[in-house]
Order: sequence, then structure tokens, then C-alpha cells
Amino acid sequence: MKQLAIVLSVLFVSSIFVFLPGHSHAQDANELKQTLNSLKKADENLQHRLDILEKKIDDVLWYERVGDYAFIDKVFMTGPPLWKEKNPTGQGAGNPVKFWSYVFIPKNIDFNKKYPLIVFPHGGVHADFSTYYTHIVKELVAQQYIVVAAEYRGSTGYGKSHYEKIDYGGLEIEDVHASRNFMIENYSFVDESRVGIMGWSHGGLISLMAVFDHPEDYKVCFAGVPVSDLIARMGYKDQSYRDLFSADYHIGKPADQNVEEYKKRSPAWNAHKLKTPLLIHTNTNDEDVNVLEVEHLIKSLKAEGKKFEYEIFENLPGGHSFDRMDTKKAKEIRLKIYKFLSKYLSPPKGFTSVKDIDEAAYR
Repeated sequence: MKQLAIVLSVLFVSSIFVFLPGHSHAQDANELKQTLNSLKKADENLQHRLDILEKKIDDVLWYERVGDYAFIDKVFMTGPPLWKEKNPTGQGAGNPVKFWSYVFIPKNIDFNKKYPLIVFPHGGVHADFSTYYTHIVKELVAQQYIVVAAEYRGSTGYGKSHYEKIDYGGLEIEDVHASRNFMIENYSFVDESRVGIMGWSHGGLISLMAVFDHPEDYKVCFAGVPVSDLIARMGYKDQSYRDLFSADYHIGKPADQNVEEYKKRSPAWNAHKLKTPLLIHTNTNDEDVNVLEVEHLIKSLKAEGKKFEYEIFENLPGGHSFDRMDTKKAKEIRLKIYKFLSKYLSPPKGFTSVKDIDEAAYR
């Protein structure tokens, strides 16, 4: 609101200047343009600073909400270099991208034994792993899963530089895979033979692309309401959404000008790669990922003769978040997810009922 008030003030003052004798209209217009550009840049920088503040507050909340159940850490690691270098010959060009990942380790495990790992990428074009997932993390930890959640390139809360490293459907998948490898290399109680990946929305896209690109490294995958076809998605989203992908630091062109690049980043156009046990969930009234995207993925997998499981839910309350809520129905659906994961990962304390989910939240 303050930024808007400043802009309106500038417009008002500038309109007065235009009618003062001796003033050049072109000069006034140029000064106004420079002022507005400066304000826009200041507002953008402020937003990144607010994101950093919000992230620091949310990190404290993680310890408050989950600290009694799990050892919580944030670990610093690297993924591949940038896919777009601003100065390919400059100092530091080609260096690996640095990022943080959350680690959740159940407090009641025997560190002399081996435990399954869940790789848990967050959703969003620009977002982060927040306490929105509190109950789901509690539920995973209660089953004695180790959990790692990467704040891959493009995530918010780490400043403009990390934000503009985004590579949607590209090297961010390798960042998430790097978090998987980090856990195996650094924690002796993680069982390399029992690693699963799960995610919703854009996290579902990342989960799918991870098992497509690294089928030997994941025993199972769950993809909830996954972004599945970026070409179709650009067709039904508004211009402001499309502009996110057309930014110079991002894909750089709209889908109609670079169809192959958007296909390369879309699970529905990579279905032939599936080798991993997979469960897909979607909802017909999803207000974010239109069900047509997921239907395209399902049809593509069937056309390739792939074996997988899926369920299309009809108009369930919550839309895009239908199975991440705390309603009885959402917990019943999550129980299906946990039972599917359990078949391949054998957690020591796998859930058998909704009662188990309730106890994980409040014990």
C-alpha cells in the first residue's frame, strides 16, 4: 500500500509539472519513467527481503511444531551449475549452485539400524518448504521415515539471486536428487535401497521427473495433483503467470515460441521413461492444476503401456489441496498414499488406520 501511495503521489506531482511554463513534456515523461522504474525495483527488493524474514520466522515454527517428534536441521549443499550464466567467463561461472535442505529425523529411531528415506520437494513456481506441511511431516516421521526437503534453485526466502536461479522442470530436479544423494552419503542410518519421493503440484512434477531421469535411485513415487503439461498449462493460465516463464532468467520465451523446451519440462511428454512404481492423485475441481493436465499424463502413461496406479477424485472439498487438509476425508486419502509407499519402503511403523494419523498429529 505504501508503494502504491508513492506511485500515485509521483503521478500527481508529475502531472502538475507538465503544465508549468518552461517545462519539456518529453523531459517530464522521461523523469517520471525513471522514477517509476526506481520504485518498481525498490518494491521488488523489498519483497525479497520480506520473503527472507518470513522464511526465518517459519523456520522457528518448524522447531516449535515438530521439534518434539524429530531432530530438525537445515543443511547446505550443492547442485549442478546454473543453466543460464549471466557472464559465462566471469569469476565463479560454472560453479555448482548452493542451496539449503530441511532434514527431519525421528527421535525414536535406533541409529544402528537402517531406515527408509522420503525425498519431499515442495510445490510452486517460486515457493518454499513451509510449515504448511507440518502434519504430513509428523505423519511421515511417526512411521519412522527420514525426510529431506530441498529448497532448490528458484525457491523463495533466500534472496533475489536464488530466486532468479530458477530452472523449472530442469536442473531443479537435479538439486532435489542431490538432496537424496547427500542423505545417503552423510547419514549411515539411511537405507539406500529404500528411497521414495513424493510431492504435490509442482512438487509432483519434480517427483515424476526425478524418477523418469533416475529410475534406479527411487523405489516408489507419489505425485499429487502434479503439474503435467506446461504447454496446456500456459493455455489456460493468465498472462501474469505466463510472464513468469518468459522472464530472461527463466525459460525466456512463451510456449508458442519454444514448444520443445516446454515439452522437455513436462511429465506428460516424458511418460515413456517411467520404470518406477507410481501413484497419481488428482481432483476434478482443482483450481490450480486443471484435471486435463493430469488426464493427459494418465493417457500418455497408458499409451506407453506403463503400469501405475491412479485415482481421479470428484469435486472433493479443498480443490487443489483436497488431500493435504486435516479433514477426515483428506486423512483417509493420505492413508491410501502411505499404504502405497509402505509396500515398497517398509517403514518400521507404517500406518494401518486413520487413527494412526490422528495419533501422529497429537501424541
